[in-house]
Amino acid sequence: MAERTVMAYFNTPEQAEQALEKLKSLRLAEYAIDRFDGYSGTGINHIDKIENSITGGFPGLGYLTLGGDFDSHEASVLASASVSASGYSSGGPDNRVTGRDIILTAIVEEDDYEKALTIVHDAGAL
Repeated sequence: MAERTVMAYFNTPEQAEQALEKLKSLRLAEYAIDRFDGYSGTGINHIDKIENSITGGFPGLGYLTLGGDFDSHEASVLASASVSASGYSSGGPDNRVTGRDIILTAIVEEDDYEKALTIVHDAGAL
């Protein structure tokens, strides 16, 4: 039988997990929940990896504040110009992304596709 892919964007991981629990009642082949952003790489994941910012033991501001791991100096400089990197953001609490940065990807049987779309939309997906 044929399969179809559902890609749904959420504001929080909890919304995606709630939708996934309901999707599991359908014929679900595969699924994944991921967070994505506009910057490449994992960058700094833990504060203990900073080393010494006074001596320059880090690649740039974008690495420290955005968690970016940039392939080129130019990309790093451009990311550092972001209002989120500088701390002068007009974003959400704690300078966090306020948009839909959680993606739920699910592969369902073709007969269940419309039901799956209804489930994710009811859970708040875009």
